Amino acid sequence: MQKVHINASRSYDILIGSGLLDNAGKYISDAITSRHVCVVTDDAVDALYSDRMLRTLEQNGFSAVKFVFPHGEAQKSHKTLIELYDFLADNGFTRSDALIALGGGVVGDLTGFAAASYMRGIGFVQVPTTVLAQTDSSVGGKTAVDIAGGKNLVGAFYQPQLVLCDIDTLSTLTPEFFADGMAEVVKYGMIKSRELFGILTEKDIKENLEDIITRCVSIKAQVVENDEREKGERMLLNFGHTLGHAIEKYYDYTGITHGHAVAIGMSVFTHIAEKKGMCRQGTAAKLDALLIKCRLPLTTEAPMDALYKNSLGDKKRLSSGMNIIICSDIGESGICKMSIDEYEKFLKG
Repeated sequence: MQKVHINASRSYDILIGSGLLDNAGKYISDAITSRHVCVVTDDAVDALYSDRMLRTLEQNGFSAVKFVFPHGEAQKSHKTLIELYDFLADNGFTRSDALIALGGGVVGDLTGFAAASYMRGIGFVQVPTTVLAQTDSSVGGKTAVDIAGGKNLVGAFYQPQLVLCDIDTLSTLTPEFFADGMAEVVKYGMIKSRELFGILTEKDIKENLEDIITRCVSIKAQVVENDEREKGERMLLNFGHTLGHAIEKYYDYTGITHGHAVAIGMSVFTHIAEKKGMCRQGTAAKLDALLIKCRLPLTTEAPMDALYKNSLGDKKRLSSGMNIIICSDIGESGICKMSIDEYEKFLKG
C-alpha cells in the first residue's frame, strides 16, 4: 500500500493499493470521529461494492445507511442533490455525521458538494472506484453539480478527510471506462512529468497501476498544496478540459464520455500550439501515439464554431478573456492568457 499525504485547508491521506475495500471501515474509523455515516453510490457500483462497504463499516462500529441514484453524468444535478439532502434529513443526519462517496467522478462530485453544503459542512470520505476518480477527481477538494449553462458551474472547494483507492475495483471496469480514465493519467504526464509519460508509453499500464496512480496522486497533491483555490498553478490540471467540456456540452453530456472529450481537447490544442510555434515539434505526435495506445480518440465531428461558443461558458473564462493551458513539451506546461478574439483565432486557425 502507498500513502500520499496532502496539506490543504484540511490535511488528509490518500491510500493506494490492493484489497483496501474490505478493510475500509478500519481506515475510515481512523480518519473520522463520527460513527453515523451515509454511503452514497450509483446503481452500477451499488451492485458491485455496497454490501462489502456496509459490512466493513458495521464491523468497525459504524451505523450506516445507503443512498443510491441512477448512474450517469445527467444525475449530477440539483434534482439528485435535493433528493440526497432530503434523505439525510429524514435519517437524522447532523453536522457531526459523514458521507462516504463510493463510486466514480459523478458520485464523488455530487457527494462532496452535498457534504460541503448540508448543514454548512459535514464529514466526507472518498472511496473512488474508477481510474478517473482515483487519479483525479477524488483528490483536491473540487466538488460540483452541473446546470443547464454548463458542467461543474455550481460547486465548492471541500477537502475530504480520507481518500481510499483500492485498485482492485478497477478490474471490473469495461475497457471503455478504463480507457476513459486514462485521459486524466496522460494529462499528468503531459503537464508535469516526462517520467510518467515515458512509463505510460513504454510499459504495460495495467501491470503498473499502483505506481501509476500513486504518481498521478502525488502530482495532484503537490499542485493542490501550492494552489488549493485554483488561482494559478492548479489551472494546469485543466489541460484539455476547456475544449473537452465544450465537446461534452455539444453532445448534451450523453453522447461522449468525459475522458474521451478531454483526450480530444488535449490533442487538438497541442496540434494547434505546435502549428503556431508554441510547442516543441513532435509533441503532438507523441501525445497522439499514447492516446491511441490508451484507446482514446483524437478528433471530433462537432463543428468548431459550436465548440468555440460552448467553451466561452467554461468556468475558467475571465471577464477579460480565457486562461488556456498549453504544453510546450512533454512534461512542461503553462497558462496562456488570451482575449476572446485571440482565443477565437487560436481555436479556428
